[in-house]
Amino acid sequence: MAVYTEVGDTELEAFLAEYDIGQADSFKGIAEGVENTNYVLTTTGGPTGPGQYMVTLYEKRVDPGDLPFFLGLMDHLADRGITCPRPIHGRDGKALRTLAGKPAAITSFLHGMWPRRMTVAHCAPVGETMAAMHLAGQDFAIGRANALSVAGWRPLWEGARRHIDAALDRELGAEIEFFEANWPRDLPAGVIHADLFNDNVFFLQDKLSGVIDFYFACNDLLAYDVAICLNAWCFEIDNSFNATKARNLLQGYERVRRLSEDEKQALPLLARGSALRFLLTRLYDWVHTPPDALVKRKDPQEYLARLRFHRSATSLSDYGL
Repeated sequence: MAVYTEVGDTELEAFLAEYDIGQADSFKGIAEGVENTNYVLTTTGGPTGPGQYMVTLYEKRVDPGDLPFFLGLMDHLADRGITCPRPIHGRDGKALRTLAGKPAAITSFLHGMWPRRMTVAHCAPVGETMAAMHLAGQDFAIGRANALSVAGWRPLWEGARRHIDAALDRELGAEIEFFEANWPRDLPAGVIHADLFNDNVFFLQDKLSGVIDFYFACNDLLAYDVAICLNAWCFEIDNSFNATKARNLLQGYERVRRLSEDEKQALPLLARGSALRFLLTRLYDWVHTPPDALVKRKDPQEYLARLRFHRSATSLSDYGL
């Protein structure tokens, strides 16, 4: 469920009056997503005729100060040929406004479905699109630090550790200490998506049709984004690693942007760190989300298995290279 804020008819009418997209024909909340409130809006038509849009109300977990980065990045990437939601600007030129007391924006609607079962065929297009985003973001002027990089992991652990057993507590503490001492600092960096999971990538008739949800995007190591995708796309239901999927994803990426040798050598460590990051955020949310909350909690054990795989990897051949 992802409708945390109800929008009244009068509020919506006043909101849309600031745009040139016509009046609401339908306005339906959608269940997917966990961070914000989302509605699908169909309008009777502006200068270009009837249209379909997404309306997002940004809830308390999103820092309003970050919204110019997120919305500006989507505009920037769309201008450079990346198929992603494009913010709709009002008559005053602004994309960010207020609806029902929350920061809100309208974006273009992307057609397609996210893959419920990830196959080898999905992986190369994901790699290609990620690399294209990395190149397109090189001249984006606004910066945003990654709040969920290494410096953010210890507070997550501290906030959840009293709810886990002693052995896991020691294991996670040791992992954090390792990464605080060994995280790469000198690899190519830029704007990354940082959350390119299958539910943020749309396919239409077996072709990638768009990328959504840029609300974790930030400046960080480009290869870290690749590592996140290795975790998100290349493990099977039993948490076994599929090297064929990884090879296709990496080959797709390198058709658009070549990884340096240093980036390739760092991939196992970055993938291990990525697994720890998602383990810790899932663990923290598991502990701090009330059982009756509308948001479905995700099992952190899945990423514990993935972390242990990366820690035991012996060479790049384990990743299809």
